[in-house]
Amino acid sequence: MLHFRSSPEAAGDRRAAALLAAALAAGCVAADDDAVPCDPFAVRVVSFAPGPGAGFCAASLPDVVLGPPSGGGAERGSTDVVSLGAGGEIVLELGGAGIVDGPGPDLIVFENAFYAGGDPARPFAEPGIVAVSADGTTFVEFPCDAAAPPYEGCAGRTPVYAAPGNGIDPADPAAAGGDAFDLADAGVPFARFVRIRDAGLGPAFPDTAGFDLDAVVAVHACGG
Repeated sequence: MLHFRSSPEAAGDRRAAALLAAALAAGCVAADDDAVPCDPFAVRVVSFAPGPGAGFCAASLPDVVLGPPSGGGAERGSTDVVSLGAGGEIVLELGGAGIVDGPGPDLIVFENAFYAGGDPARPFAEPGIVAVSADGTTFVEFPCDAAAPPYEGCAGRTPVYAAPGNGIDPADPAAAGGDAFDLADAGVPFARFVRIRDAGLGPAFPDTAGFDLDAVVAVHACGG
């Protein structure tokens, strides 16, 4: 599940990773399903193809990945996630009118990345490759450099700050955290489906391997 940069603090990083794994093992929390105008969040899991080492919160699908994110902030990964496993893949359908290409980012994908000790130079990142589709059949991938940090263009590398009740708008790319994507970078004007595939960097803990999906949100939803 967790992949982190080599550093002099590697031992401490591994301890932090173990703490997160223990928190995940303690249980998962179903996503808050507060109604939001235009339904900018995922409303349906179209398919889930888990990879080796998946399993965490799979029994809580689909609810665990629908609705808004439950971010844990810069130093703590959320347990409101489903682990895809190494190379695992999930396809979600967005509500409302889907995503339209507007100014700046159009889509945010939320994982449970965090900074060890709050230090951005020591990220725990689980890269995922994001693709979008208008019809659920033909997908276009965003470029993702999963070979080495900082994993440019991938999801799963930025902590999540938005959570139900904390006043942070999950559709605000400047405040919500997570990883933002612009449909223009994929050359598509509209999308209703989002596919996320773990980049396959390898499992670290049983049942919690690979990309851990919390939620997705359309920044420009309902034609807005």
